[in-house]
Amino acid sequence: MTIRHQIRKELEQAAQADYQAFQAKLLPGAQGILGVRLPKLREIAKRIAKTDAEAYLQQMQQACLNQDAYDSEEVYYEEKMLFGLVIGYADLNREKQRRWLDVLIPVIDNWGVCDSCCMTYHWMKKQPEYWWDYLLEQVSVNTEFSIRFAFVSMLAHFIGQEYLQKLFAVCDKVRHEAYYAKMAQAWLVSMCFVKFPEETYAYLQDDRMEDFTHNKAIQKTCESYRVDKEWKQKIRSLKRMRNRVE
Repeated sequence: MTIRHQIRKELEQAAQADYQAFQAKLLPGAQGILGVRLPKLREIAKRIAKTDAEAYLQQMQQACLNQDAYDSEEVYYEEKMLFGLVIGYADLNREKQRRWLDVLIPVIDNWGVCDSCCMTYHWMKKQPEYWWDYLLEQVSVNTEFSIRFAFVSMLAHFIGQEYLQKLFAVCDKVRHEAYYAKMAQAWLVSMCFVKFPEETYAYLQDDRMEDFTHNKAIQKTCESYRVDKEWKQKIRSLKRMRNRVE
């Protein structure tokens, strides 16, 4: 029995029907949801990372690419989550981290897997120049979840004085019609506002984002409990009422 087969059985045993129903509503479009809670998935991922990381990642690659009869079975949502989490927790050099991310990102099809995994990649902070360039490459791939992966990784690991203007420059250049790409872009700007309100306010006064994303960035900033009332009142005045002529 492969390590992936063992883990599948463990996931099936840990599944909760009520949580599956909750996640199905929260993650429209996500397939194969069992209903295993994230703390349990992190526990399993950390165990795999210490004992069978390479074997599990290789078998998940086969599963995602449908390379054999067993792996032609549906890949569970939770398996994709474990795939991404193990990459984060395993003791891998950056070349292997990059290799496995190159496998993972194209199979991400929902915000849940994307966001939870991105938050786990704390090693990006240790080699920021390398990983910044990698995230720019993912932006240029220009798919909904390659862009979301880049933006969520940026907001998790790159919001600081050194990268602030670079973040704004990326946001000015990105144009993508997919909802989850736009929402990640707005989320990134709102998180910049939390940490750098004056600079982000100045950016929003003359940013080049399209109107939906610009307004969502303002909305998400106003929803944050870490932004005071005075800033929220001020930033609301920047909301756009109709499409601008570019």
